[in-house]
Amino acid sequence: MGGGVGGLWCGGWGGWRCISPPTPHPWLGLLAAGLVGGVGAGVLALSSVVLRANQVLCGVAITFLGLGLSSVIGRSVAGIPVSAVFEPVSIPVLSSIPVIGPAFFSQNVLVYLIYLVLPGLVHFWMFRTRSGLDLRAVGENPAAADAVGVPVMKLRALAVILGGVLAGVAGADLTLAVVPVWSDGMIAGRGWIAVALVIFAGYRPVVAVLSGLLFGLVTAVGFMGQARGWPVAPAILNTLPYLGTVACIIVPMLAFAKLRSAMAAPAALGTPYYRSGR
Repeated sequence: MGGGVGGLWCGGWGGWRCISPPTPHPWLGLLAAGLVGGVGAGVLALSSVVLRANQVLCGVAITFLGLGLSSVIGRSVAGIPVSAVFEPVSIPVLSSIPVIGPAFFSQNVLVYLIYLVLPGLVHFWMFRTRSGLDLRAVGENPAAADAVGVPVMKLRALAVILGGVLAGVAGADLTLAVVPVWSDGMIAGRGWIAVALVIFAGYRPVVAVLSGLLFGLVTAVGFMGQARGWPVAPAILNTLPYLGTVACIIVPMLAFAKLRSAMAAPAALGTPYYRSGR
């Protein structure tokens, strides 16, 4: 026996007891998104790292599988406002700086983590610690890493899963901080832009964050142009971030030959590792 009273769930045998439903919290949503991303990445790690299937084909297949599942599962909540979001937190004094203040210092906590904390920590870990060196080694020369006792398959799988967790968190940021509502296709290819920005950054965390800020700036210019009625077709303004990303990758490589080596991917990226091949 049970019923709803004033937003409480009430029921039970031998007397009534009321239990308040769980309060929505943005951190729980972020955690759930990270777990879902980790599960999807786990499937990718199993197929491409452990079973050594083609990584590109597996990645594309899992991407479209995720798109289809999100469309079907999220159909019932499409267009419903999110009840718990990350509210902007203004940093005293800094948020009062004209132009720069509102753009950089009146954001939610996730933004502060992205460009104030995480890049430095990740950079330090990757380039100044033994475990970070091991991770880079399994991407550059897995045979040499395996020869000195580094668990190549384990590190590769963990890196893929962690990447999926971060991708899930990034997607959740759109509905929990940017646009407090979910709709089918709202990512609009931004994940592919993230891949392009990582390539442009030469696989360096700090440069990747700066590249992301540049992409955000170009996106904001497109929105501002539409809001202020610039004499440019909205379709062209919407393509500015993508055109800017392509230009950031192609133009520097054509203009500066030295950047080609700096932007080179890890030597063994996307290549399955066979211990018998070393």
